[in-house]
Amino acid sequence: MNGGDEVVAASGRSLRPPLEWKFSQVFGERAAGEEIQEVCDDHHGLRNVFAVDIISAIEFDKTGDHLATGDRGGRVVLFERTDTKDVGGSRRDLERIDHTVSRHPEFRYKTEFQSHEPEFDYLKSLEIEEKINKIRWCQTANSALFLLSTNDKTIKFWKVTSHETSLVARCRRVYAHAHDYHINSISNNSDGETFISADDLRINLWNLEISNQSFNIVDVKPANMEDLTEVITSAEFHPTHCNLLAYSSSKGCIRLIDLRQSALLDSHAKIFEEPEQPGSKSFFTEIIASISDIKFGRDGRYILSRDYMTLKLWDINMDSGPVATFQVHEYLRPKLCDLYENDSIFDKFECCLSGDGLRVATGSYSNLFRVFGCVPGSTEATTLEASKNPMRKPVPTPSRPSRSLSSITRVVRRGAESPSVDANGNSIDSTTKLLHLAWHPSENSIACAAANSLYMYYA
Repeated sequence: MNGGDEVVAASGRSLRPPLEWKFSQVFGERAAGEEIQEVCDDHHGLRNVFAVDIISAIEFDKTGDHLATGDRGGRVVLFERTDTKDVGGSRRDLERIDHTVSRHPEFRYKTEFQSHEPEFDYLKSLEIEEKINKIRWCQTANSALFLLSTNDKTIKFWKVTSHETSLVARCRRVYAHAHDYHINSISNNSDGETFISADDLRINLWNLEISNQSFNIVDVKPANMEDLTEVITSAEFHPTHCNLLAYSSSKGCIRLIDLRQSALLDSHAKIFEEPEQPGSKSFFTEIIASISDIKFGRDGRYILSRDYMTLKLWDINMDSGPVATFQVHEYLRPKLCDLYENDSIFDKFECCLSGDGLRVATGSYSNLFRVFGCVPGSTEATTLEASKNPMRKPVPTPSRPSRSLSSITRVVRRGAESPSVDANGNSIDSTTKLLHLAWHPSENSIACAAANSLYMYYA
């Protein structure tokens, strides 16, 4: 189903009821009182304590039959769909099956491998942790699986093949030494031959077959770093047009660029941003304007963006503003000072779209996530919890928030902690946050991470 056409065409149809989400599976669920594994590193007298099992990346492949997760310990874990493998019978029998009936999706653990180890940049005396920042599936070939994974500095290309009774992951290529700042995005091109990697100031274009050379296509670094006013926060290729890509910034804008226009694409971009509302600017508007994630819809007509307060849906043919805005954290507006004090205001939540383009989703605090309907006129706004009983009362949608320009300025962090409450008066725990989630490419199925646990739901 074409996602973009569905959104437009659906405006003339009766609205669909909100989906009823059901628990499907959980992997890595902790028992009550069980602690997440911690690792201490006293290298050069520095003590870094981090939970290596916490999931830091989730990605379905294009078929939806495979799912990959990465964690803060540098491991990649692969899962395989099992409930579709035993469907037998003749073609006539299969055609009798009502395809609208919800199947219970089932995945099983397939294999895992150590993708990244801790690194040390001796030139900068900087330790780089092995945390997997992003995973992207590549095209399969001869029943082998291929994927890219990256930590802050190094991208690796993996091939997973069957070997007798087990699966073996082999690193085919390492793409390193091309970024001075932490890599926040990697994205495959639809041509199947190239991909991009992005850090705060640069976007590089790679050929999958060439690991020792990349081309810098976006560079926002000013001649004087004191003049720096924005950074790149996320980047993604268009799903079908190999010459188009989009990237977002800490100023709350999205730039759509065409690789055919210029070798360096900084000034050759179509810009999407929401105009500043007069009299609405405050100390926090510049911080909460920063976009933490962008995703193209399946057909490439729409771009979904997540900033701290909202989800926004943009039509790439309309640069006057978003076509829809979904409130996620409006109830936290009175608590922005507290969230700034405990550093939560800088949390980077991801977003995703359903394969049919009718719904969008993103995470929140207290291990909650939100699902919104995209059909014009839809009021679907469901709040779910990453647990075996996901359904919760929806948070009322307040008025549209004000927006303004922003910078990357971040004042020294402070240590105060303060609880918040949602619109229903429920306590919000900002220490438990659902940052990472993914929507199955062709079914209403969502995978999301709550600390070290992978939860899966279907509707």
